[in-house]
Amino acid sequence: MIIKTFPLGLVGANSYLLIDKESKEAILIDLGGDFTQIKNELEKNNATLKFILNTHGHFDHIMGERDAQNIVDVPVFIHENDKNMVENLPKQLERFGFLQNAESPKNIKTFTENDTFKLGDKEIKVIHTPGHTPGSVCFLIDKNLFSGDTLFYTSVGRTDFEGGSFKELSNSIKEKLFKLDDDITVYPGHDTKTSIGYEKKYNCYFGSDNF
Repeated sequence: MIIKTFPLGLVGANSYLLIDKESKEAILIDLGGDFTQIKNELEKNNATLKFILNTHGHFDHIMGERDAQNIVDVPVFIHENDKNMVENLPKQLERFGFLQNAESPKNIKTFTENDTFKLGDKEIKVIHTPGHTPGSVCFLIDKNLFSGDTLFYTSVGRTDFEGGSFKELSNSIKEKLFKLDDDITVYPGHDTKTSIGYEKKYNCYFGSDNF
């Protein structure tokens, strides 16, 4: 499997393109900016985008998706608890003080923690991790965890936005993510990648002295 990282958009949120080498199927996790680089990578690998998965509904992770859908007609998936955020992207931008125009994605489909997705013959598991937003999720495929704004390199997502809860975030990380194998690579929504084992030991909120 090929994993490509694209920091895009107003605040450099990470978009992840996953390509199955055998089937040439591809999926995109979060798209907060221009689709051009990703389109070029798809063409370079002769890959076909199946759908876009979202880790949560904040503007910086979704605001490039409608433009992408105008080029490749694919559905956008979001946890059912964050659907309203995606549907109201323009209001989000206004609330956060941004003047940019952006349309909400179309063909929005919802999922829950009980759902799974497929990329080639690989299963993508949904892990519901509320705290940053009510519908925040992580996606686990093989030994790779796409953690959105739940878990970062030595840090965690903010919980002071509407719908946020540090208690829920703490529980999501300790009871779900930190139960995973230490050697799982974590691809966060911002900044650089890390691992579950590293965060158990060094995360400033949940490191070895606190966990």
